[in-house]
Amino acid sequence: MTILPRIEPHLRKNIDATLLWAVGLLMLSGLAAIHAAVWNRPGGTGILLRQGLYYLLGIVLMAYVASRDYRNVPRLAGFLYWGNLALLLIVLVVAPDTRGAARWIRLPIPGVDFKLQPSEFAKVVIILTLANYVVLLGPRIREPLSLLKTLLHVAVPMALIMKQPDLGTSLVFFAIWTGVVFLAGAKWQHLVALFAAGGILFFIAWEANILHDYQKTRVRTFLNPTSDPRGKGYHVLQSLTAIGGGKVLGQGFRQGMQTNNHFIPENHTDFVFTVVAEEGGFVGACVLLGIYGVIIFRGIVTIAECEDALGRLIAGGVVTLFVFHLTVNIGMTSGIMPVVGVPLPLLSFGGSAALANLMAVGLLLGIHMRRHKISF
Repeated sequence: MTILPRIEPHLRKNIDATLLWAVGLLMLSGLAAIHAAVWNRPGGTGILLRQGLYYLLGIVLMAYVASRDYRNVPRLAGFLYWGNLALLLIVLVVAPDTRGAARWIRLPIPGVDFKLQPSEFAKVVIILTLANYVVLLGPRIREPLSLLKTLLHVAVPMALIMKQPDLGTSLVFFAIWTGVVFLAGAKWQHLVALFAAGGILFFIAWEANILHDYQKTRVRTFLNPTSDPRGKGYHVLQSLTAIGGGKVLGQGFRQGMQTNNHFIPENHTDFVFTVVAEEGGFVGACVLLGIYGVIIFRGIVTIAECEDALGRLIAGGVVTLFVFHLTVNIGMTSGIMPVVGVPLPLLSFGGSAALANLMAVGLLLGIHMRRHKISF
């Protein structure tokens, strides 16, 4: 008896083995990078073991999601969407304040310190429900009013997540919306107009002090990290030092000076790329980017080969999710983007993120297995 769900034989032969190998390599790289970041810290072994446990549980969830037919999403879309909103509302009510944010719900699991972050799973839910909604709209996606309706579909959970506050995850939602509606055939003129309106709203929010002080500070620090080298600019400056210190071949596994001396606090989470770049150098960073490139490429292949609109849009949402996380995370650690809470998929430490990302991979696998319509 196995805990992994059973996949029909005629579907198993269509499993994307290349994607599976790339995801497996990425998880192994994640364990190595996290180990290098925490091996000489108190509780470092526990952090590594927990991440390994998250990966194992995530693999089961990935297999389960892949075994389910994504074409059943329309029957579940309402339950998923409203259930997601309800969970995000519960977070605002019961989640304890942790470092100025209320994003996590501690689960009462004996002997396990696991904090659920519903906003991570909300990314997968919004991919499914938005894709379904856009398919229902059909050609009307090219009409301004219909496009605004799809934006409202995403804006409601975005607003709840902004209240936590979590600007990074909110931006992920907007990126997913952009990728899905663009793939569905929305007019680029309408998208440009909405982006311009968003820029104006951001300016108004800045001037009206709607944005939190820490969010404004991150933008100022991005523009000039040296303005506060011991405060808000510390992470970015130390990150640049670590990445530059890796040079071509790196300083060696567990030999990184910035990493071992903890100059970048909590670098096993959002700043884990600095560990790879410092200890693996330019070569190691390129290998890591190559693995991500394979995953994204296989996702694009799935989009291109899928003969079903719903499958194409779900796969497009997953690819957008990975591309956005990868671009923003490496951009912020390299000092070319503001620092926001966007982890590196399947590399940064985190249970909810690992589970949600592997579920997203499961969607790609399931769509790839069923990408051809059955004709009788």
